[in-house]
Amino acid sequence: MVEDTTARRKDAHLDLCATGDVEPRENSTLLECVHLVHCAMPEMAVEDVDLSVPFLGKRLRHPLLITGMTGGTERAGAVNRDLALLAERHGLAFGVGSQRAMSEDVARAASYQVRQVAPTVALLGNIGLYQAVRLGVDGVRRLMDAIGADGMALHLNAGQELTQPEGDRDFRGGYAVVESLVASLGERLVVKETGCGIGPQVARRLAELGVRHIDVSGLGGTSWVRVEQLRASGARARVGAEFSAWGIPTAAAVASVRAAVGAEVRLVGSGGVRTGLDTAKVLALGADVVGMALPLFRAQQAGGLAGAEAELEVILTGLRQALVLTGSRSCAELRRRPRVMTGVLKDWMAAL
Repeated sequence: MVEDTTARRKDAHLDLCATGDVEPRENSTLLECVHLVHCAMPEMAVEDVDLSVPFLGKRLRHPLLITGMTGGTERAGAVNRDLALLAERHGLAFGVGSQRAMSEDVARAASYQVRQVAPTVALLGNIGLYQAVRLGVDGVRRLMDAIGADGMALHLNAGQELTQPEGDRDFRGGYAVVESLVASLGERLVVKETGCGIGPQVARRLAELGVRHIDVSGLGGTSWVRVEQLRASGARARVGAEFSAWGIPTAAAVASVRAAVGAEVRLVGSGGVRTGLDTAKVLALGADVVGMALPLFRAQQAGGLAGAEAELEVILTGLRQALVLTGSRSCAELRRRPRVMTGVLKDWMAAL
């Protein structure tokens, strides 16, 4: 059955992300080309740092979104509940993975239900663009409402689908769906990539259609093309290997999209963000919120909720330290501080 195929795929994704080689070494976020300028006299204490930011009508205590990764199976539900509870405790936003499995089989809805452990968290639902074509606006809204989400992430994943043995092959009509969803959901809609990045041309078109939240999800972290390559065989696996380094690096995506859309769009910067310093660099380049999943997921798999909590503390400590060492009391101040972009990132910015 279709729903069984989807569920098996979700557990296979978890297995690969937990221990597999899903971050090709040749891929780079280009965050190593971003240098924050040291302030030798910050004239502030760590306690002066205020990391709070608005997102989806709520106030986050920290500018982090645990990006959607899974759902549809019992194991996935346990991951979602642990990471949603982590987000609730620390004032982060949280997103579930694709609700396709739930749309195919309502019995799988429980794996996406996190409100019992995270009643106040800023919560994002999730569906693929081309599943949204099939479901229609009302179907997408029902998925969002069924889990009590504050917003809906519409994910773009053409690279992944082309490598996935059972993936979509027809990518027509996407902008029309986005326009319809904007009319229905307004600012509750988040359009996101899944590791290949959104560039300035697409971002401008989305903004023109009224999209007010974009997650660039750039190259450099988990490659979902690589994940599907590892599941595939024959010609599709060989082509997947060729394209597992395909995409716009995260640093280039964040900086170029911010320049393209201005301040009217709230920008999530994700894709290979692994540390507090990475987080600070993404904020400095123009992101309002920073997304990450793999480091917290792997910590949860290794040590449960306590393991994920310990990993998050390292990340937040590094982020606070970066703000102090740049003399920044807030994320907004950090964006106004000088930064240096070097090497390949400069080439990307010149081309974009």
